[in-house]
Amino acid sequence: MTSPARRPPVPGGADEPATTPRADCVADAAGGLTFDVTDEGGPGPAQLLLRRRGGQEEVRLPLTPAGGHHLRAALPAGVALPEGRWDAYLRAAGAEPRRLAPGLNDLRSLVDRAPTAAAERIAVRIPYATKHGNLSVRSWERAPHAEAGALHIGDGELTVSARLYGTGTAPDAYAEAADRHGTFPPVRADVAPAPGGLRFTVAYGALRPGLWDLWLRPGGAAGPRVRIARLLDDIVDKKPVYVYPTVGVDTEHGPVEATPYYTVDNDLSVTVAAVG
Repeated sequence: MTSPARRPPVPGGADEPATTPRADCVADAAGGLTFDVTDEGGPGPAQLLLRRRGGQEEVRLPLTPAGGHHLRAALPAGVALPEGRWDAYLRAAGAEPRRLAPGLNDLRSLVDRAPTAAAERIAVRIPYATKHGNLSVRSWERAPHAEAGALHIGDGELTVSARLYGTGTAPDAYAEAADRHGTFPPVRADVAPAPGGLRFTVAYGALRPGLWDLWLRPGGAAGPRVRIARLLDDIVDKKPVYVYPTVGVDTEHGPVEATPYYTVDNDLSVTVAAVG
């Protein structure tokens, strides 16, 4: 691993009150991140530490001088950052890691991001401010990946457009809605070509009350099972932002109300509730 650089000297000396270090973040279209840290600590080697929430994994990035009292660390897209939420810290030699506060996030390259269709792996890293005012990074790494596009809410049905990365589609490809708790068998839907990708339609009437997760089976029953998600933009939590209408449907099991939504992991699902 590259040796961390020494930090620039501190204005005002060691007796100057410490402040919370902040980091500006710049995202690139390939899935990489650059962190510019404003640090008022003393001289010595420093690292930017990413610690996976709820686990033991850590990623340490060397910080190098970037002019003034700024230090810079890079997280290239090729460096693995397993899916989850990663809390960001400044770590100086011989000192406890200090939580980083968010500065400015430049996420313009993530808006309408469109990797090449031949991309075998999709890496997504979005920096964000937590509810406590700290800097964290939400990471996804998927191979293959099915990116959800436009959703059309019809009369008792949902039509989903999607773009597939990391694999192709076989003649027997299909989509399926899977009961999250495994109580009911999956409901299949035919896949058809669409501009820029493919589409399929799920009939709400075929879904029992419960939570149904949407998947693609691009190689048929013997191929990979690919979760459909919306990841390729700058919105870290889709659930409160993308809100879709609820549709009432009469089924052979009684009337239900169905609503598509994005989960806390930005995966596409449908909730079905019995009426009355």
